Amino acid sequence: MVIALLAPAVLLAGYVGSQVCRSCHPDIWLNFFRNPHFKSIASGKEPPERTGCEGCHGPGAGHVEARGGKQNIRAFSLLEPQGVLRACLDCHAREISRAAIRRSAHTLAEIVCTNCHSIHRSPVPQFLLARRQTDLCYECHAEVRAQFSLPSKHRVNEGTVKCTDCHNPHGAQAATWRMGLRPRMVEVAQANEQPCLRCHADKRGPFAFEHAAVRVDGCEACHLPHGSMNARLLRRPVVFTLCLECHNGADGFGRQGDGVRLTSASHNLADSRYQNCTGCHLRIHGSNSSPLFLR
Repeated sequence: MVIALLAPAVLLAGYVGSQVCRSCHPDIWLNFFRNPHFKSIASGKEPPERTGCEGCHGPGAGHVEARGGKQNIRAFSLLEPQGVLRACLDCHAREISRAAIRRSAHTLAEIVCTNCHSIHRSPVPQFLLARRQTDLCYECHAEVRAQFSLPSKHRVNEGTVKCTDCHNPHGAQAATWRMGLRPRMVEVAQANEQPCLRCHADKRGPFAFEHAAVRVDGCEACHLPHGSMNARLLRRPVVFTLCLECHNGADGFGRQGDGVRLTSASHNLADSRYQNCTGCHLRIHGSNSSPLFLR
């Protein structure tokens, strides 16, 4: 048998090497050189428990002696969700993007690595995904798929933007906006900023006069990030109705310190001239010249 040709030290540990696996699984080995996991073989520096097939499936000596069988190897199709997660995190736990995976919404719902990734037969060029990224996400998030069909939207279906440009499916760190509620595994950008600022850098600041709705509540206070029936992804069709959600004097808000300011008494909101607030308050995301965000 092939196993008899191996070094005694290797056999003692139960590891037989990926070349032995190749003899029975040529269909998987055929394109394995294109797989990111192949670098564990190519480097020649990794210990047997982190090399090639056995790096994921465990020692193969018993599997070879029994001439196959899932019960004699670590078969991911037989593992419980937490078992799959532990196996992958043996290597991937060191990556900062997966630091919060154990408390992510996906893990808590028992959605683990093999639900989204196809290690041996991935049809896409990146990340060993089981399907195209949008198709994977839409499988569970049907309501988001509908939002990307609205008139005003981020162009995810067209391929201009990806879900992972804003979200970390492995779990995100606590956000610095919206009281740190970590909305929908939104990934923070540079300096713990909202991911929106990766593309909309002109809104980044810092500004001498900041709009609290932007800095504290976040972009979602005014915008629907996936899609909207309104222009500019706004939550309301008319601008002044959106502004009045805060600037209405309710609950004691008004000119108190640097709090929410009341709408000026000179503004007759029944007049169409005053219904487009951003016609005058143009720098609504922040200004270096006007505390009222005027032109």
